[in-house]
Amino acid sequence: MVKKEAYEIAEKLGGTGKGKAYIYHIVSEEELYGQGKMYAKIVLPPGSTVGWHQHVGETEPYYILSGEGTFIDNDQSRTTVHAGDICTILPGQCHSLENNSDQDLVFIALIYFDAEH
Repeated sequence: MVKKEAYEIAEKLGGTGKGKAYIYHIVSEEELYGQGKMYAKIVLPPGSTVGWHQHVGETEPYYILSGEGTFIDNDQSRTTVHAGDICTILPGQCHSLENNSDQDLVFIALIYFDAEH
């Protein structure tokens, strides 16, 4: 099967994020068959952020495709990320992501449930 991408424009990503985010859903939540809730390419324009939030009962790796950003990890350490970097968020952890550059930050996000879900 081949299908066209579906996208949405979201604000306050992560609950407290700044600016807009463009979410290109690779598969829908229904297509994850109860194993997760999101598999998407996300574009954060300059100045936009994914707000600080916690993952309970799920994990969310980010795979950075292009651009530069700042990943804020559970311990609040800040790491500059670039294409090819993988940011791992374990169940119960908090995180956020900022685009403080002048170019779009593009990444893949997958939210899937831990074994206890």
